[in-house]
Amino acid sequence: MNERPEPKPGILDIQAYIPGKAKAEGIENPVKLSSNENILGSSPAARAAFMAAADTLHIYPDSRTTMVREAVAAHFRLEPERLVFGDGTDEVLHLINQVFLEPGDNIVMGQYGFSAYSISARACQAEVREAVEPNYRVSVEHMLAAVDDRTRLMFITQPGNPTGSFMTGEELRALHAALPPRVMLVLDGAYAEFADDPRFEDGIDLARDEQNVIVTRTFSKLHGLAALRIGWAYCPAHTADAIDRIRAPFNTSIAAQQAAVAALADSEFQERSRALVTRWRPWLTQQLGGLGLEVVPSQANFVLARFPTTPGRTAREAEAFLASQGYIVRGVGNYGLPDHLRITIGLEEHNRAVIVALSTFMRGR
Repeated sequence: MNERPEPKPGILDIQAYIPGKAKAEGIENPVKLSSNENILGSSPAARAAFMAAADTLHIYPDSRTTMVREAVAAHFRLEPERLVFGDGTDEVLHLINQVFLEPGDNIVMGQYGFSAYSISARACQAEVREAVEPNYRVSVEHMLAAVDDRTRLMFITQPGNPTGSFMTGEELRALHAALPPRVMLVLDGAYAEFADDPRFEDGIDLARDEQNVIVTRTFSKLHGLAALRIGWAYCPAHTADAIDRIRAPFNTSIAAQQAAVAALADSEFQERSRALVTRWRPWLTQQLGGLGLEVVPSQANFVLARFPTTPGRTAREAEAFLASQGYIVRGVGNYGLPDHLRITIGLEEHNRAVIVALSTFMRGR
C-alpha cells in the first residue's frame, strides 16, 4: 500500500517541456533569440489596450471570448461558432488531446514535431508515434505508414518548429486525402504568418470543408503577445462544441482579449514584423552557410543551423560562446538535434552581431 497519493502510470515518465533560455551568466540584459518571440515587441495599440484593462481587474473575463471571436472570424472569414480559444495554443492542443484520446490510442507526429503534442498525449495515456522526417521535412509516406486502427490524431506544425520547413499545399492535401476519416488532422500554424513561399498552404481552406481538420493559431509570434497567452483553433462545429465542454470557463483574460483585438487590427505592425523576417531570414541563412554550416530552409521567424561534431566547433560550444557575447540562442538536443542551434531572426544589429561572433567562433577564437 502506498504511503502517499501517486500520479497515475506514465505521468512521471513524461519529459517536461524545456523552454528557451532567457539568461546568460555574467551578462546583463542579453539579447534573447531563443524563443522565437517578436523582436519588435508588440503593437502600440495592443499595449494601450492592455493598459486600459487595468480598470477591469476585479471582473471575470467573457468566457466565450466574444470580442476576439468576432474579430478573428471577420479577419479570416470564419464561422465564429467553429472557433475555440485558449490560454495560448498550448492549452488548445492539450484540450484536443483530452477530447479524443483514451488509454491505448495513439497520435502521429513528425520526429521533430513540437514537444507539446507528445506531452499532453502521454498525459492521456496514449502512445506517441514519431514519423521520420527526411531532410528535416514532414513526409506524407512516413506519416501515413505510422497510422493504425488506434490512431486518433495527427499533428503537423506548418511551418515546423524547430526546423522551419513546411509541407506544400499539394502534399498537405495528398496526406489528408489518404488519411482515414476517423483520424483528426491538426495543423499548428503558430508561424504561418511568416511563410511567403507560394507553395505554402496554412490549411484553413481545407478545414472549412472537411470534418477531420483543425487549424490552430496563436497571438504569441507575429502579434508579440506571448506573455498574455492567447491562441485559437478553427474546428468542425461538433469538435468545437466538444472542446468547449471541457475548457476552463475563464481561460483567457480581459487584458489578453482586448490586446488581441487591437493587435489583429494593427496591420501596420504586422507588416513591419513580416518585413523584418522576410529581409533578414535569407541573409542569415546565406551568412551561416558561408561559415560552412548547414541551414534548413525556413519559412518561420527563425533558422536552424547544423554545427560540426569536431571538438571546439560543436553546437553546444557555439551556444555557450554566443551567450558569452550576450546573445542567447536555442540548443535543440531535446528534439533529437544535438548538433543544431535554432536562432530567432533579430534586428539588423542582432543578426550582424551573431554572424560576427560565429565567424570568430568558427575560426577558433
